[in-house]
Amino acid sequence: MKDPNLLVGMDKPDDAGVYRISDDLALILTLDFFTPVVDDPYLFGQVAVTNALSDVYAMGGKPLLAMNIICFPQDGHVSILQEILKGGYDKMAEAGVLLVGGHSVDDNEIKYGISVTGTVRPDRVLRNAGSQPGDRLILTKPLGTGIISTAVKAEMAGEEAEAKAVRYMNALNRKPAELMENFTVHACTDITGFGLLGHACEMIDGSETGMIVYASRVPVIEEVHEYVSMGLIPAGAYRNEKYRFKVTEKDDSVTDDMMKILFDPQTSGGLLISLPAPEAERLLEMLHEEGIPEAAVIGEITEGPAGKITVKG
Repeated sequence: MKDPNLLVGMDKPDDAGVYRISDDLALILTLDFFTPVVDDPYLFGQVAVTNALSDVYAMGGKPLLAMNIICFPQDGHVSILQEILKGGYDKMAEAGVLLVGGHSVDDNEIKYGISVTGTVRPDRVLRNAGSQPGDRLILTKPLGTGIISTAVKAEMAGEEAEAKAVRYMNALNRKPAELMENFTVHACTDITGFGLLGHACEMIDGSETGMIVYASRVPVIEEVHEYVSMGLIPAGAYRNEKYRFKVTEKDDSVTDDMMKILFDPQTSGGLLISLPAPEAERLLEMLHEEGIPEAAVIGEITEGPAGKITVKG
């Protein structure tokens, strides 16, 4: 029998688990860690923490406590380990999160991340499903970090492009989450490994609603278009597209390259927010006023076809 206090569990692919402990307080629990996505260990620590915290923000909550998870070779340079942990600690401090412990494992392949505990009112929990026809979709960060990471590994990325990717990956989703509290948000998720369209599909899976995404409105890091034309596309983008092939379709005006960008696996991407059209424009204005100029209305929820996304130019 399901515990009635388990508000969000493993029955649906949500961003975190949620457990009610009183009428006005619930815990949000999540965990994320991965191998380095940038060469600088300090920046890697920051990106890993930013990424993990986004799950709590996407659920409408506030992160409070964290524990480190680190895999590091026993004969590795201690200075690298120190920089990773310092980067993570500094990002937690920026988010107002208290580090309370952690665990390390001897591993030849470096991995780092955190488990996070946050809080939310039980009646304010946001899930990645629940969008309503007529809703508008706001994306808060530009796409392309996966493609730029691929270009970096191939030693074909410019310094400016790499710096942009790191800046966006390191940007907390704290401010968008705080602003959302003033609006009637029907659904929210953070864009990570499944790409924009992969995570957008979760918003309408099993529902009678459909979705339109306007490719020309989707913010993309400028250099990404050039890298895609050069074939610098991560394998994950192809996997994401193949997995969601049956529930996505595009107009002739949308190029195959653009579809790869829309399926590009992101690290520490932005929030995708579904809310009524009259409120979307005001939230967008507030995001811009708060220093998030890339945020954009990129699509809408329709009455059908059920569970399908149409990408238009």
